[in-house]
Amino acid sequence: MVESITTSVVSATEADWSREKLSRWWEPSRQLLKSIRNYQKWQQRGGILGYFLSRFNIIPHLFWTIVAGTDIPLNCQIGGGLVMLHPNGIVIHPEASIGPNCMIFQQVTIVAHVKIGGHVDIGAGAKIIRSVTIGDHALIGANAVVICDVPPGATAVGIPAKIIEKKTPKV
Repeated sequence: MVESITTSVVSATEADWSREKLSRWWEPSRQLLKSIRNYQKWQQRGGILGYFLSRFNIIPHLFWTIVAGTDIPLNCQIGGGLVMLHPNGIVIHPEASIGPNCMIFQQVTIVAHVKIGGHVDIGAGAKIIRSVTIGDHALIGANAVVICDVPPGATAVGIPAKIIEKKTPKV
C-alpha cells in the first residue's frame, strides 16, 4: 500500500498562532511567549488599565524567564508562531526583529539590529553577532557564527558562517 505524504508549507509572512498555543500548563517557552504577548498587548492598549495590566504581566515574564533560562526582553519584536523547543540560553536583543513562524533552538544569541525573515530555523548554539539580514526560509546551522547577510532559502553553517546551499523557497 502506498501512502501519500503531504508536507505543509510554512508561511514566511502569515503567522501560524497555533504553534504558540499551550497544550498543557508546564510549557516554559510557550508560557514565556504568552507573557511577552500579554505585556505588549496591554502596553499598546494604553490608559490606566493598560498600564497596570502590562506591569502585572512583568511577574509571569520574570518567572518564566528564570524557569526557561532565557534572556528575551518584554519589548522585543517577535513575529507570531515562534517555536523554541529548548529555550535554555536563548538571548535576543530588544532591537532585533524576528519574523513569523521561526524556530530557535537552545543557546542562540541574536544581537541588536538583526533582521530575521519569516520561517527561519536557527540551530543550537548559533550566534548572530553582527547587524545582518537573514532572508525568509533560511537555515542557520548549529554553532554557526553569522557575520554576513544570508539570502532567502539559503543554508549557512560554520565559523564564520558560509552559505553552502541556496534553494528557491516554496510558496
